[in-house]
Amino acid sequence: MADRAVVIVGAGPAGIRAAARLVEAGLRPIVVDEAADRGGQIYRRQPANFGRAARQLYGFEAAKATALHAAFDRLRPRIDYRPDTLAWNVYDGAVHLASGTTTTAQDFAALIIAAGATDRIMPLPGWTLPGVYSLGGAQIALKAQACAIGARTVLLGTGPLLLLVAYQYAKAGAKVAGVLDTSRFARRIAALPALAARPAMLAKGLYYSAWLARHGVPMLSGVTPVAIEGNGRVAAVLVRDARGRSRRFACDAVGLGYGLRSETQLADLARCDFAFDAVSKQYLPVTDADGRTSTPGVYLAGDGARILGADAAELAGRLAACAALRDLGHAVPETEPAGLRNKLRAMQRFRAGLEHAFAWPAQLAAALPDETVVCRCEVITAGDIRRAATELGAPEVNRAKALVRVGMGRCQGRYCGLAGAEVLAAALGTDVEQVGRLRGQAPVKPLPVATGSVTPETVVSTTSASGTVASETVP
Repeated sequence: MADRAVVIVGAGPAGIRAAARLVEAGLRPIVVDEAADRGGQIYRRQPANFGRAARQLYGFEAAKATALHAAFDRLRPRIDYRPDTLAWNVYDGAVHLASGTTTTAQDFAALIIAAGATDRIMPLPGWTLPGVYSLGGAQIALKAQACAIGARTVLLGTGPLLLLVAYQYAKAGAKVAGVLDTSRFARRIAALPALAARPAMLAKGLYYSAWLARHGVPMLSGVTPVAIEGNGRVAAVLVRDARGRSRRFACDAVGLGYGLRSETQLADLARCDFAFDAVSKQYLPVTDADGRTSTPGVYLAGDGARILGADAAELAGRLAACAALRDLGHAVPETEPAGLRNKLRAMQRFRAGLEHAFAWPAQLAAALPDETVVCRCEVITAGDIRRAATELGAPEVNRAKALVRVGMGRCQGRYCGLAGAEVLAAALGTDVEQVGRLRGQAPVKPLPVATGSVTPETVVSTTSASGTVASETVP
């Protein structure tokens, strides 16, 4: 370990708490973050010239956000912090990094991946129109730039983020023309025993719903999305309500999202085993209770492993750091990881309740019209995917990718992968588990064209636990 670092990818709740635990043990970890400042998506920092109070930015979570930011500020002199840096590959004991047009390969003794999550999307006709954003994108616009995505916004999908973004928009004075949830109200009632595992979180959800109703925001549950209409830009959202009646909501912007999907590309490139998670209906990396993966020295924490939310991410980050420390020969009292695991169990029960209450609407994929674009990057339609199954004989998603290019674009299936798998499974008459998952490819996100042309050599840097940095160039 003398010449290899502990590297953390991500400076959100999981990454910050992992770094804090490593610093407590006397290490100087490298913290790599794609963003310009710490906090992750949920506690994203506003631009330096903005002066909104934390309460305005983070609502009920203001105290947690402030505490996390302050914790990082205290850590800052004791870590090697690298913002604006993309971890784009993991190979042969090194994590490959890009900052601007410079690339490096950083050897690691342990790698803690806290990559977070992105929106889970189910396409529908018209979702490629200008004015359609993911729910997370709509929230970021408000949180980071103090602006709404439109003058009259409809929020469509399911999950707790739907209510939260609606509340945040309406609270900020933006016009919310409708909150349209595909999940039925009866499912939320049935999920209450599991949701009661975290009564404070359940209370917040109930508060958001009651506040929106009290302020006259239209809310429908059990809707079936039909189309987003518009000529050159969004003009309306068309749905069928729970009784099958057509409803049209005029708007100039749409926030679209059906929960979250874990960012697992780096875990895939690190050769971690994956398994289908029946709760969230997606393939996830296999970890033990402490975040260890099947690849020695690689650990996962936060929503990049399981979607459990920010509070759980803080616990999981510390837990993964404890696991890494133990594996590197440091003494960690068993009472610490045991206590963290116990706290996470209640959050796991709550998450199972959320997945039941706000179910991923897999059935919508089978009903998509053939001309509906599923893969935006490559303009691949639902009909193209069905043709891959029925005419071209694709038995799983990677074969369909090779035949019709679904998921081959710059997002690498982040937005189309889960929905595309559902379309393929429906066309084959099988369960989505059987069609597999899109395999990750490096780079996990696009690199500048100039990257790699600056020099034909790669700078390989090593940072020891004490903070000593050494570099060499190799062909």
